[in-house]
Amino acid sequence: MQVIKIETTPRTDFGKKASRAMRREGLVPGVLYGGGETVSFTVSAKALKPLIYTPNSYIVELMINGKAEKAVMREVQFHPVREEILHIDFYRVQEGKPVAITVPVRLTGNAEGVKVGGKLVLSTRKLVVSGMVDKLPDEITVDVTSLGVGKTIFVGDLKSDDLKFLTPATTAICAVRVTRASRGADQAAQ
Repeated sequence: MQVIKIETTPRTDFGKKASRAMRREGLVPGVLYGGGETVSFTVSAKALKPLIYTPNSYIVELMINGKAEKAVMREVQFHPVREEILHIDFYRVQEGKPVAITVPVRLTGNAEGVKVGGKLVLSTRKLVVSGMVDKLPDEITVDVTSLGVGKTIFVGDLKSDDLKFLTPATTAICAVRVTRASRGADQAAQ
């Protein structure tokens, strides 16, 4: 899994008034928790853009007081109208313990159902998985080559030795939908 570094500054002022003042300066209040003491900090909104506005998932290396802390982004709060980041939470990565993180899904292959006129539909763009930090993939690749018309691939169909899928097994990842063209090809074959 890719690592992204973010510089932070420790936060000493708390409360609504202090948070508003920070946001006016282009800073976002944040918290790092789990596996030790909880650390409050501020980070530049510009520094968060490559982490938030991307389909990829990252392990984040937070630089707090000159010390590097590995973490995963847990929650982001946005302003309901202006879409600015109000607050961000990170969860500390602990050695020897699995981490839960969302990983993007990438489809490969040319589905059999598409060749006869069906339409491939991606239902789930990201899956929540749990695993050791060094075993986490950048993306989960799903081969759709054998997928026929009206068939679906579910999370329960995926197998991995290094990962545990936390997304429910009944969640559909992708499917080949029946279209008029595929129905016409079906009737012409009979």
